[in-house]
This record gives sequence, structure tokens and C-alpha cells, in this order.
Amino acid sequence: MEKIKWFLFCVVVSLCSCDGYKILAVFPTPSPSHAILGDNMVKHLLNAGHEVTYVTPFAPKKKNQTNVHLVDVSDIQPFFDSAEEMLDFKQILAGSADLHDFKVIFEFFSTIADMVLGNPNVRDMMRDPKQKFDVIIVEYMFHDLFSTFSAVFQCPYIWFSTIGPHWIVMNLVSGPMNPAYTSDYLQAQVPPFTFMGRVRELWTQIKGLYNNKFDFYYVEEAIYQKQVVPILKELGKPVPDYNELKYNGSLLFGNWQVAIGNAVPMPPSYKDIGGFHINEEVKPLPEDLKKIMDNAKNGVIYFSMGSNLKSKDLPDDLKNGLMEVFGGLKQTVLWKFEENLPNQPKNVHIVQWAPQQGILAHQNLKLFVTHCGLLSLTEAVHYGVPVIAIPVFADQFRNANQARNKGYAERIDLSYNLHKDLKVVLDKVLPDLPRYTAKAKEISAAYHDSPMKPGEALNFWVEHVVRTRGAPHLRSVALQVPLYQQAYLDLLAVLLAAAVGILLVVRRIFSLLTSKSTKLKKN
Repeated sequence: MEKIKWFLFCVVVSLCSCDGYKILAVFPTPSPSHAILGDNMVKHLLNAGHEVTYVTPFAPKKKNQTNVHLVDVSDIQPFFDSAEEMLDFKQILAGSADLHDFKVIFEFFSTIADMVLGNPNVRDMMRDPKQKFDVIIVEYMFHDLFSTFSAVFQCPYIWFSTIGPHWIVMNLVSGPMNPAYTSDYLQAQVPPFTFMGRVRELWTQIKGLYNNKFDFYYVEEAIYQKQVVPILKELGKPVPDYNELKYNGSLLFGNWQVAIGNAVPMPPSYKDIGGFHINEEVKPLPEDLKKIMDNAKNGVIYFSMGSNLKSKDLPDDLKNGLMEVFGGLKQTVLWKFEENLPNQPKNVHIVQWAPQQGILAHQNLKLFVTHCGLLSLTEAVHYGVPVIAIPVFADQFRNANQARNKGYAERIDLSYNLHKDLKVVLDKVLPDLPRYTAKAKEISAAYHDSPMKPGEALNFWVEHVVRTRGAPHLRSVALQVPLYQQAYLDLLAVLLAAAVGILLVVRRIFSLLTSKSTKLKKN
């Protein structure tokens, strides 16, 4: 009897369990915030029992990581570091750093893609005939070149957008978004738009679609021909058209959650997984930091400008001005700063490394002053903390505007008067803090009210793509309809042609009648 029970147990276990899939994760952007996203995605995949090959520029720091095969692309780090000088506070304040020119952004990230595809470790992986994958997850960074991995390994792939949905990335899975109520991530408008706001959004998309169709496409296609096509021919595999590859994604994951931004129509192939990087269990704070926060009788204000921007690069006048503003508060202030500052007020504490999630989760944390990067904003919403936003580049302006529009945040522009403007906003927010906090808690409740946790959703949809062989049933039919047909430009052309034809006929008839009348008069 015992043997029969044991046999049945083994049968049930074998039926309930499934073999893990082999997954390629491509996250080559050498930025700490992007590494957080890549590392946590890999962590969730590994926890689900999958085998992951991870293309990352931070491979040397992860050599002891188990159950994952690292593909080192750290040779792109010097190139990224040289361009990262644009993120120096002094250059941004002086206006010498142009962070809103999309052509510059495209050129920068397409160069990184070219370097990744030309990396010896990546090329060895692509040339290995024994290397097989069930699905590929690729980080989208304003180019479509990593879609070409699907041609090499002949398997489906999933896009991952590090920011909220925007027309550029949505164009890959469903066609352009409606510019009447969806904002470009650089325009940073919050709907409903004014007339001129709608015109700006429309013009942004028209100009961008033109660039993507012509200028950018030929740059990417040339890189595909240079880096990938020779390997496909070497392996004896088909060479698909580049357009066929870039529009063949099975899904688009968004590092987003609708409670944070605006609800806009999304295709079935778009899936929100925002917040998957947040730990389910809050790690304990270091003892010194815990003591500071526990003993803060009037609460704590946490100030951080993220991982890319360095507060030490602020002009001295601004540093001193901010220190004076913080010193005049009754609250305890934690300032993430890369070096110690002299003459710190008693209520101001410098932390060179900040366990941000643990700080935001602490019951004494009252307010978060942030650059409004999406990871930081998501964490603030996760823990229900009100925000003062100081956006600097990329999607931070849109994030800040949406947070302010939802009522749990205020926004300040980065300027030489930052300390003065911050004092004005603090004087506005702190007396009314219960209202801002209540709104943050309300948004947080909506954020958490979901049938699946973000990490669970991530694994479910990855496995769904493999099980359904690319999830073709989720792909939008809009991809099969040319843009001119979606916008009814062909119908407009027919109507205009008909109108012109009718006008010409009427003009001809009128001309004939006029000429006959003239002849009769002469006769």
C-alpha cells in the first residue's frame, strides 16, 4: 500500500511540474537603473525554474551568480560614460546639454546596439549552433535592432519598454497611438490637451514616423546587414527582411502601471508589469539609518536625485542653499549625496548609499523629494508616499506632470533658484501633508488591487508566449493595415479627387454656357 501511495505521489508531482524554458534576456544599457530592471527580471525568471542567458554590461560584478549564463558586454561602458557627461548638473543648468533631440538619442543608442551586436561574446553566442532558446526578452531603447536575435535563434521575442507606453514603442505592436489624447514621452503633456497641444502631439508623431520610416530605418538596416546577416548566412539560416523582424514581436512588456499614469487604449499584446523590481519583503535598514528614522519625532523627508545624477555636481551656491532650506525644517532630512558635506545642520543626514525601498517603507517617512525617475515614482506609489518632483531629463517630466495631476505630488523645475523654489513648495505641501498622503494612499490602493503581482504576471506571459508558439492570437491586426489606410487617407484622396472632378465638370459646363451666350448676343 505504501509503495502504491509513493508511486501515485511521484506521478502527480511529475504531471504538475514542467520543465523550465531557456530564455535569452538582452539588457545591455550600462546604467544602474536599467541594471535594476534587468537583474530583477532575471531573478523572477530564475525563481520560476527557467534557465537564463543574460546579456549585460555588468557581468564582471555578477560572476558568482548561479543558474544564469552571463554574456559580458562591458566594453560599451566607456562609450556610455563619455556620453553621460551630458547628465552633469552644471551643463544641464547652463542649457548646454540637449536632452530632447530625438535624433541625438537615436544615434547614441543605435551606436550602443551596433557595439553589442559586434561584441565578440555576443557573436560567439550567435555562432554557436548548439545555442537554443525558447523565447527572447529584449530591452527597447529607441531602436529595433535587438529584434534580429530572433532570426539567429529562430524563436519568438518579447519587447520590454523601460518607461510608460508611448507612440514610438507602441508602433511596433499595434500602430501609432492617437495623438489627440496620448502624449509623447518628451512632450510630457497631460490630457486633455489644448488645441495647440494636440497640434504639437500630431506633428511630433508625423515627424517621428517619417524619421523612423526613412532616416532611422536605413541606419538600423545597415547595422543588421553588417553584424547579423553574415552570421545567418554562415549558419545556413534564412535572412528575413528587417521590417519583417522588427514588427514580429509577440508581446510588449511595459514597466508601467495604469494607476500611475493615464488610462489609454492598449492592444492585447501590451502587458503592464510595473513594480516587478520591488522586493516583496522589505529588507531591514542598517542599524544607524534605522535609528535615525525611528527617532525622527517630526517625521523624515528623503531627498534623492537618483543613480545617474550626482548631487555633488550641483553648484556650491545651490548646495548651500538647499542645506539652509533643509536646516530650517523641523523634520529630519535624509539626503542621498556622494560625499560628506561640511557644516551639516543637526536634522540633516547624508547617506552616500540609500536602501531606497526600505526608507520609503518606513512608517516615519513623510515626503519624498525625487527626480521622478519611473523606478523611484513606482516605489513611492507602491508605499503610498507623497512626492515633490524635480524632473531633469527623458520621461521624468511626464512622470512628474502625471503625478501632480493625480494630486499626490508637486513639481519644481531645475534651475539656479532651485533652493528658493523648493522652500516655496515645502511651505505649501508640509502644512497640507495629510491631504497629499491620503491621495498617495488612494493611488497606492489602486496600484496594489491587481489579480497578479507584477513578477507573477511577468512569468505567466513569458510562459504563455512559449506555450502558444509566439502568441499570434494576441497580435494586433493594425500591423497588417498600412498607416494611410488607418488614417483613411485613401478615402480622403478619393473624396478630394471627386470634388476636383465635379468642380472641373461644373467649370466646363459654365464655360460652354457662357461661350454660347456670348455667340447668341453677337448674332
